[in-house]
Amino acid sequence: MVYSSLNLYISSETFTFEPVYQNPSVRRETLVINRIDGSLNLNAPPAPTLRQEEVISIHGLLGVIKLNAGDHIVVITGRERIGKISGHEVYKLTGHKTIPVQRSRLHLSEQQIQDDVNYVFMLDTLLGAGYFYFSYTFDLTNSAQRTSKQAAKERPLWATADERFFWNRYMQRRLIEMSTSRPDHDLSNFILPIMCGFIELKDISVNNRRLTFGLITRRSHHRAGTRYHSRGVDDNGNVSNYVETEQIVVTEAGDKTSYVQTRGSIPLYWKQTANIRYQPKLEVVPDPKTAASFKKHFDEQLRLYNRQIVVNLINKKGYEHPLGIAFASAIQRLNEPRIRYVHFDFHHECRNMRWDRISVLLEDIRPELEAQGYFKQDAKGAVLKQQDSVVRTNCMDCLDRTNVVQSVLARNSLKQQFVELGILPPGGKVEDAVEFERVFKHIWADNADEVSRQYSGTGALKTDFTRGGKRTRAGALQDFRNSAVRYFKNNFLDGSRQVCICRVWWRFVRFVSDCRCFLHMHPLWNVLQDAFNLMLGVYEVNPTVVSPFLQQERPIRYLVVWAFLSC
Repeated sequence: MVYSSLNLYISSETFTFEPVYQNPSVRRETLVINRIDGSLNLNAPPAPTLRQEEVISIHGLLGVIKLNAGDHIVVITGRERIGKISGHEVYKLTGHKTIPVQRSRLHLSEQQIQDDVNYVFMLDTLLGAGYFYFSYTFDLTNSAQRTSKQAAKERPLWATADERFFWNRYMQRRLIEMSTSRPDHDLSNFILPIMCGFIELKDISVNNRRLTFGLITRRSHHRAGTRYHSRGVDDNGNVSNYVETEQIVVTEAGDKTSYVQTRGSIPLYWKQTANIRYQPKLEVVPDPKTAASFKKHFDEQLRLYNRQIVVNLINKKGYEHPLGIAFASAIQRLNEPRIRYVHFDFHHECRNMRWDRISVLLEDIRPELEAQGYFKQDAKGAVLKQQDSVVRTNCMDCLDRTNVVQSVLARNSLKQQFVELGILPPGGKVEDAVEFERVFKHIWADNADEVSRQYSGTGALKTDFTRGGKRTRAGALQDFRNSAVRYFKNNFLDGSRQVCICRVWWRFVRFVSDCRCFLHMHPLWNVLQDAFNLMLGVYEVNPTVVSPFLQQERPIRYLVVWAFLSC
């Protein structure tokens, strides 16, 4: 079990992590980080003199990251209890602290010192955004079905975690390496995996049956990024904004059911470059690696989830149409019998607020949904049912249309689960349980908003339907507001290589002056995009190279010529 409460003793020579034990008879161990050479040691209890030095109460160690000044430790200082699932407490990360291991910065230039300030600010922005969750005793990165297939032998949390959703694995790599290479220095109790996404757990009564209803949305750290800056697939088959969502029911008796869905960017090479237009031009890139990357993506999905029901919600006309054609062609060339592909033009089918027409999609894939099933486990841990396939849903951003359809599919599965658990009578509907229906709608709408904020910077569109079951004028107005905010953020804040907000405003003014190409020459700094790369090790700080924050400013006359040629 990972330590949930520790004292961090800070001296001029060491950081000492001492777990706070409730039982004084338990063997005490401490993790010591040497501030001179950065070495890690699993040690005896700290010397008494340490108790006279600075001490911080923390709730866990997120890991170690290297900046210009050397290693920095990142610790958890605040947490919010989300709820309990199967007896395990779940928390949201609400506070952290980044502390340099080396005390001196005399070896750094002024630019390097400022760069480290920027790097810490980026990490603080990301870790403080409310995206991260953890549990000391429960593996949040794995679905109930995957967990049931793991070996019965007890293993530490980090060793069982699904690598896709283990967001601080890069920061924990030194502790993991020592735990695997030196059995006498097993630091597993100090290694706490954190998950990015969304979790909500509600204890509620349905027809006088007490249960816990929960939604766990896991965002993959592969190809993590923000809208317009992360699209499509990479050479390893990873897609942007890939998300696994698991709907869980745990009865008071201990029976558990689970239903898993996935979403992810269309697995082709395609892009949209922000250029101040409301809908930037969509370009399907003719890359010779397309077929291989497409196959890698679905090979991985088939390995993890078995059969795939691929639901494509993008428009069959307009600027989205070429991407839909390319997706269908790639599926056809793949010729994989375990994949069922359905193109449901959401905007066309549900036009004039006819959202009830999502039922047309459900009827189309009804045979596959009935064969799919869901995961079921009894109170003793015996697996009674397994989910045999997964619905992989996508629209352009895998946000708004996608979440609406996923919530409908989730309700469809939940009806079957409740009937089999005896919560609903045969032929009963989830909607008949009025209080639960309200909770269900709000949890799925909250999930939509959170996934959207992480990718586009605003809450989701169309959540009035998810929350209330119908489209409203107020919801349409809120969608207009969110769309406007997305437009501004995606065009003027989602770039790279600048921090100063004054420059952001200056460049906005230049755009208004018809210098549309300016973004391509002087992209703006998107704190979250680059914080993702820094935290995940996609970008590693190297003190020997030129600062990434430095930028050559072009003469005004050059800008005018460039603008004239590009407009």
